[in-house]
Amino acid sequence: MSITVAVTGMNARADNPGPGLAIARCLKESNTPTRVVGLGYEALDPALYHRGFVDRGYLLPYPSHGEDALLARVCELHEREKFDVLIPCLDAEMQSFARLAPTLAGMGIRTFIPNSHQLALRSKDRLPELAKEIGIASPKTQAIYQANFFHSCQSQDWQYPLMVKGLFYDAKIAYNAEEAVAAFHRIAGEWGVPVLAQSWIGGEEINLAGVGDGEGGLAGAVMMKKRALTDKGKGWAGISIHDEELLAAAQKFCAVTKWRGGLELEMLRDTQGGLHLIEINPRFPAWIYLSAGVGCNLPELLVKLALGEKLIPSTPTPAGVLFIRYAEEAIVSLADFENITVWGETLRTEGAFA
Repeated sequence: MSITVAVTGMNARADNPGPGLAIARCLKESNTPTRVVGLGYEALDPALYHRGFVDRGYLLPYPSHGEDALLARVCELHEREKFDVLIPCLDAEMQSFARLAPTLAGMGIRTFIPNSHQLALRSKDRLPELAKEIGIASPKTQAIYQANFFHSCQSQDWQYPLMVKGLFYDAKIAYNAEEAVAAFHRIAGEWGVPVLAQSWIGGEEINLAGVGDGEGGLAGAVMMKKRALTDKGKGWAGISIHDEELLAAAQKFCAVTKWRGGLELEMLRDTQGGLHLIEINPRFPAWIYLSAGVGCNLPELLVKLALGEKLIPSTPTPAGVLFIRYAEEAIVSLADFENITVWGETLRTEGAFA
């Protein structure tokens, strides 16, 4: 029996793609026939038109329009498409969907996402506190409201280079106060304050994507090491690994928080071999298709949990499987583009690339 899954995050910029298209691709390769409805925020989100993985595309109201507008739009689309499961994919929308989850469940739309408390626990400004509870090292992090901090921070035991980060997105390494101030203003102008200062640690980045079962367990996990980066520091290529210390950190995180849903742990192994927690994302990463590539399809696993299905215990995934990201041109008919611009939905017929 087929199911319908709504997936957000249809943006797919080559240097910083959203996870939506990769999740849709995983779902299309799952063992359950799945109809994927893509939900985006911009008419130029290319995954909305990708008929190879997304059967229909719709626009959502911007988060600034509020949760009432978001709920009304999801209700409208549910009447048309009959969603079985909805997977939100973007950090900025997770709190809204967490608050709306009980209402969506009453409509028959299942989600499997962390609640508001769990989301707050792993926020970037609280990361050192959580890392200490889990027993993992983490870089010093401080919320910054004024750019002049970066001119005096060295007197407060900060050293350059350091990282300047947004609460939801964006990060820039700054080698001096001038670069830090410029990064602060750029990030604050786009995402607001506070902006975070984080001490820089040299080493090798390793990441884990997984699914928390909501009861303290890690239902499945895939680990990788980045091999090539974009200018924004996003993984352009990576290779699957197996790291027991990284896996144990993810298991402890799920045990402490009772995490429910997709997650990504970003870690750094320093030159002495120590592991440092850099970031915890409350959703799947853009490289999630690697999970299908190594035989542990994490989006499929999440959907099964959302539907209350019994899970088969996961097995260790193979190391040494490489992913390499690439860009492709989306060929879209003018009629299809006009339709989503005016009506907020793609056409039901031709006009999208396969």
